[in-house]
Amino acid sequence: MKNIQKRMTAIVFLLTLILLPVMTIFSGKESFSSVENRTLQKKPSLSAESWFDKSFMKDFEAYVSDHFTGRIRWIDAKINTELLTGKKEINGIYITDERLIEKIPEPDYEAIDKSVDAINTLASSVTTPVYVMISPTSAGIYTDTLPKNAPQLDQKQIIDYIYKNLNTGVSAIDVYDILNASKEDYIYYRTDHHWTSLGAYYAYSTAISKLGFSTVPYSRYDIEHASRDFLGTYYSKTLYDKIQPDTIDIYSSRDGSSVVSCTVSNSIEEKVYDSIYFREFLEVKDKYSTYLGTNQPCIKIKTNIQSDKKILIFKDSYANSFVPFLTQHYSEITVLDMRYINNFRDYAVPEDYTHILFLYNSTTFSSDDNIKKIAY
Repeated sequence: MKNIQKRMTAIVFLLTLILLPVMTIFSGKESFSSVENRTLQKKPSLSAESWFDKSFMKDFEAYVSDHFTGRIRWIDAKINTELLTGKKEINGIYITDERLIEKIPEPDYEAIDKSVDAINTLASSVTTPVYVMISPTSAGIYTDTLPKNAPQLDQKQIIDYIYKNLNTGVSAIDVYDILNASKEDYIYYRTDHHWTSLGAYYAYSTAISKLGFSTVPYSRYDIEHASRDFLGTYYSKTLYDKIQPDTIDIYSSRDGSSVVSCTVSNSIEEKVYDSIYFREFLEVKDKYSTYLGTNQPCIKIKTNIQSDKKILIFKDSYANSFVPFLTQHYSEITVLDMRYINNFRDYAVPEDYTHILFLYNSTTFSSDDNIKKIAY
């Protein structure tokens, strides 16, 4: 009986080794994993060059790994096994009771210095006042919830370093204190790296006074809970589903100005929309793109406000849920993402604006090599 059991186990094992690769080869292939929010490896082409430089085998292994039958279930099983052994970090994400938190890498101070120098250079070459707002991420606010002895950087120290090295003609907008004081509120997504609309509102309430305006009271906004099942970038890295999904909120001023047009431009085309909210993204995984859509080189927003105030924003995606609050103060808002731009003057002339704002989270600012291009 024992010999029969051993033979049966060996047969099942061999069949598994054969069947799974065969199923993988002949199964339907997707080009994008919505669960992981990333593009999957394409089937590589075999050539003499790719064979001898070993790139074919490397790409083929990645292809098989990305399209392996039942891949997501295997990943889920692996993660659950690791968590059962007491592991609290998956793919650079800490697992806590209430949220997923990124393990922040060491900052690249050389990149920081180049970005700061570029901002100082721009500020010294224009008459328009320049402001810089660097936001902490959730990892900089909820350090007390991290697993015991988990290494984590002091984001406030990094932000202070950035502000310290700005020229006196550049105004720093410090939002760390108000976010830290509001940490019990829903100011950061639990499964994503962005702040929520509430977190963006708190930052706005601090920034707008620096920019010379009065804050629109929170009570003057109607809040629509547009989606309650958002699973963001941290979820995509861990596939850990024990954290409560997030809510996408849309704020509407009851008696303020409204958006007239939202023009999205890149090097190929220009499209005009009548809203800054792209609701089609509420139906897909990338729900944060509801705010201003996917990242683009240039977005120009015009409102019906009777004012000559215009603002030029250099940004990362933290600005996307922040910008809607500015529509109550500016007749025109231009948003530039230097990751997709070589010469920003192809899209905007700094002197045409009353304010210039750099809005980044501290992690992006510490690693983005594109900000320096504004000094070219």
